[in-house]
Amino acid sequence: MGLIKAAVGAIGSTLHDQWKEVISCENMDNDTLMKQVTTDTGVITKNSLIRVMPGQCAIIMQNGKVLDASAEEGDYVYDESVSPSFFAGQFGPVFKEMWQRFTYGGSAANRQAVFYFNTKEIIDNKFGTANPVPFQDWSHPVPNQMTGGMLPLAVKVKCFGKYTFKISDPSLFMKEIAGTATEFKKDQLVEQMRSEVIGTFQNVLNELGTEKYKIPVLELPSQTDEIKQLMDSKVFDEKIRERGLSIVGFVVESVTLDEKSEEYINNYILSANAQMQQGTLVGSYSQAVKDAANNANGAAAGVMGIGMMNMAGNGVFSNANQNAAVGAAASAQAVASQQAQQPAPETKKDTWKCPNCGKENDGKFCNECGAKKPEAAKCSNCGKELPAGTKFCPECGTKVGE
Repeated sequence: MGLIKAAVGAIGSTLHDQWKEVISCENMDNDTLMKQVTTDTGVITKNSLIRVMPGQCAIIMQNGKVLDASAEEGDYVYDESVSPSFFAGQFGPVFKEMWQRFTYGGSAANRQAVFYFNTKEIIDNKFGTANPVPFQDWSHPVPNQMTGGMLPLAVKVKCFGKYTFKISDPSLFMKEIAGTATEFKKDQLVEQMRSEVIGTFQNVLNELGTEKYKIPVLELPSQTDEIKQLMDSKVFDEKIRERGLSIVGFVVESVTLDEKSEEYINNYILSANAQMQQGTLVGSYSQAVKDAANNANGAAAGVMGIGMMNMAGNGVFSNANQNAAVGAAASAQAVASQQAQQPAPETKKDTWKCPNCGKENDGKFCNECGAKKPEAAKCSNCGKELPAGTKFCPECGTKVGE
């Protein structure tokens, strides 16, 4: 019992009268995944025509056993005298395995039917995380106090988007989900699919948050290709595949942070801006202290300037830093004031010892005996003045007195 492919256009020709029944499933929309079609008697007679439309596969079953199948669009003649041909298309191995092993108990005796499966991509399926899920955000790293390295900022996000899927294995889909139902609609499956898609997406998020990828949290919507590649390479959608389905497309449309995570990132940005501003103002603080230390009259003004700088910087310096700077300036002021109050040291005058009475004098005549200050001896060779008691000229080395 099998199918023979009919001649192109035969259904509309004068040969139309030879078809005893015409079995087809004209309307398989985005919401219909499987549909059972049979005759009024439940028996498909010889020379009945079975039509397979684009985006469909058809499996002929009798009493729960597969008679033949096709995933190639076209018109086929049912003939009880031929062996299964399995016009397979994309499901060749699947059909052959079904023919050998697939049985469904409980079917009515001698009942025959064609099960049509929608093999098109099923679109417009929405998903969303009901509760915020954790994500490691490397775009806002924080210092690791233990190792000195950096750690990602732990945030929680809600993600919303759409996915598409298709029936990739009619045998598994029928066995695990649809059975021999007369019709199976997408809405019978969508809630279960949504839960499994969110679980799959959570695994993807965990991977994208590792040090290998370091995807910024707010750039998740642009990672469509990476998300799908991870799903395939890590088989994160294994549970979905076990039901004969596969995810084809996956798009994250929006990412929102929970309130606490948003506060973390806002504080992170403010802190980063403050540190940049602090780097600019630190030099001004240091210069103010230095100027105050070097200028006794300006020390108080320097202290006032430090406070004004902190106000201009929106208080980016901590109180400890400000107090330290003010204290340093005040200390500089105290030192400068103390130095100003001390009398200036007297300049030492040039004195000479009277050769007559031995008195020390600083004038041209001795205060004790009135003797005239002796003229300084000069080198007879170079003319340089020689200190008293000099035996050799320090300029040219000539012996004094020669």
